[in-house]
Amino acid sequence: MVLDRVTRTAQSAAIALSFLLILAITALAQDRRQGEPGKFDFYVLALSWSPSYCESVQERSPGRAPDQQCGGRPFSFVVHGLWPQYEQGFPSYCQVPAPRLDRAIVAGNLDLMPSPRLIFHEWDRHGTCSGLSPHAYFETVRKARAVVKIPADYLELAKPITVTPDEVAEAFLKANPGLSRAHFAIACDRKRLTEIRICIAKDFSFRDCGEVTKRACRIEKIAMPAVRGG
Repeated sequence: MVLDRVTRTAQSAAIALSFLLILAITALAQDRRQGEPGKFDFYVLALSWSPSYCESVQERSPGRAPDQQCGGRPFSFVVHGLWPQYEQGFPSYCQVPAPRLDRAIVAGNLDLMPSPRLIFHEWDRHGTCSGLSPHAYFETVRKARAVVKIPADYLELAKPITVTPDEVAEAFLKANPGLSRAHFAIACDRKRLTEIRICIAKDFSFRDCGEVTKRACRIEKIAMPAVRGG
């Protein structure tokens, strides 16, 4: 009986050691490419619900002058960013200092990302990890955005509404054949829809991404503020 106990203990120790070895090998493999431009597995296209962003900014800083996204032209979903991802985790700030963006690139992408500050930030933090030139990266952003169709009900939302994360997800599934619940996540703050995060392969097809979807919004009901001017 003592021998059996010793054998079982030895087996358990061997299994635990094997598991730790696998984790170490996995971590080492990721560390070797950590922060290396162009070495990643897929993209996350983050589409921000602009009315939520603008409402939250106004709440945090009531006297702050509105940025370009929150004044003038009404926006619904806008591109927050296109983020290179690993299967576990993601790289960021892969070139410091980042290659400069010229004015033509910034001006040419304000229809997708309506804030120069946002464009600069996204290039510095995420674009530099793509392995692409500034021009090629923002062309990739545009191609990724073109893959996703925004549900018609959300293009010109005239009044604020309250929805469930599942209702928003179903609207995107209906508008985008080939998209599945394993391909995207609904994100929220404590009370509002903030964005949709859609996982896209380098060939611009939708793809599974468990680490992204497991961080989806868990609130039962969320607000969608109206599009400005609605």
